[in-house]
Amino acid sequence: MLDDLDRALIHALHLDGRAPFSRIAEVLGVSAQTVARRYRRLRTEAGLRVVGLADPDRAGRAQWLVRLTATARSAQDIAGALVRRPDTSWVKLTSGGTEITAVIHAPAVDASPGSLLLHDVPRTGGITAVSAHCLLHTYLGGPANWRRSARALDERQQAALEYRENAEGVRQPGPEDAELLAALERDGRAGQGELARATGWSPTTVARRMAELRASGALFFDVEVDAGLFGVRTRALLWLSVRPADLEQVAVALAGHDELAFVAATTGRTNLVAQALCRDPADLHRYLTRRLGALREIDTLETSPVLRTLKAASPALTAGHRVAPARRGG
Repeated sequence: MLDDLDRALIHALHLDGRAPFSRIAEVLGVSAQTVARRYRRLRTEAGLRVVGLADPDRAGRAQWLVRLTATARSAQDIAGALVRRPDTSWVKLTSGGTEITAVIHAPAVDASPGSLLLHDVPRTGGITAVSAHCLLHTYLGGPANWRRSARALDERQQAALEYRENAEGVRQPGPEDAELLAALERDGRAGQGELARATGWSPTTVARRMAELRASGALFFDVEVDAGLFGVRTRALLWLSVRPADLEQVAVALAGHDELAFVAATTGRTNLVAQALCRDPADLHRYLTRRLGALREIDTLETSPVLRTLKAASPALTAGHRVAPARRGG
């Protein structure tokens, strides 16, 4: 489990993923060397990773949540193929290891989630069912982090660390930003020298362009970390059907639930999807029956236990992306 300093550092990175260690150290009352050492240890032992991500709306991209049902023998291979694709994120094994879910990023002008459904998947052996759900609006997730991973700092500390926009003449992301965004997907804390080499720009230009993208909301920084270190042992995707007139009300209510890390409106037979992070099956049962059960506007609910997350928020591959046998709570 995490100690108080670990939790404070993770909370600080939620507030500003590129905050200098010296500034974090000053707010936390420790040395910069201590913060840097803790960060390196959490990267190694807890899967901590700061990633820079483009806002899909401002980047002109659509997100499709794809559900694939496969035979038990082929599920691992299919999941591994999805992990290796540069246009996927949040690849998960669910429902006993025979269902795979993934988010596919595609140009917004496309009427489908790219070639995966139209070409690749139908030719892949072992797949028995496919469905695709366009993510219409995200109520929780992305820049809005899971609250239980960001509760270590008091209001004064949060105010001292929270990122403040300071750019003028903001422009939306364009093709010229591709190398910068790709480098930040791999490592959101990459130094300006490394980013300059990746883009061919000067460090000054890198800093100015990042400030412009952040100020416009086109670029945000997410924190990936093993939720198990916060006491989470049971994860589940929730597929909900809500009457259209009640959709906004229910989605906003769900976005305020501490048990959820993601809430979005989708197309398809169900029109809301959420991810629950709970201590154990009994905790999930209490959430489903008491909190969700109290929302009469929910017509139907399907629960898909998550066995393992094979790829998280960033589409970029790293050395840690290896498909291993599914294990509970991974």
